[in-house]
Amino acid sequence: MNTKKKSEDILQEELLQERAAVLGRAGESVSRALEKLQGIESRLEERLGRLRDIEQIIMQDGSCVRQTGGLRSRMIAEINREISNYNGAREHALMRHYYLIVTREAMGMRRHHWVEQHYRVPPPKKHLQDG
Repeated sequence: MNTKKKSEDILQEELLQERAAVLGRAGESVSRALEKLQGIESRLEERLGRLRDIEQIIMQDGSCVRQTGGLRSRMIAEINREISNYNGAREHALMRHYYLIVTREAMGMRRHHWVEQHYRVPPPKKHLQDG
């Protein structure tokens, strides 16, 4: 009888370890998706800063509008591609976040407040208009 109890305890412990591993992988997946999103956002901020610099040059020296106008249009197109990448990565992060919530609910966890706080997915970005 004592051996049976030990076997049940061992099985229960293995089940708990597997549940923890599944939750850990789901959380890591959300974290990786959010880190990718942050990397894209950093590149976007850098490009937006360069665009602001160019726009400031155009405002200060109207004589170079033709030269910098084409550069400005190319930069806006580049930024918009990066915004599309960002929004796609954001959708991926939202899906990973959803999978984490579903995994938690499948394990009987119903409160997800801390998940919402810890794994906050930022809003989508809007494309820039050239003109």
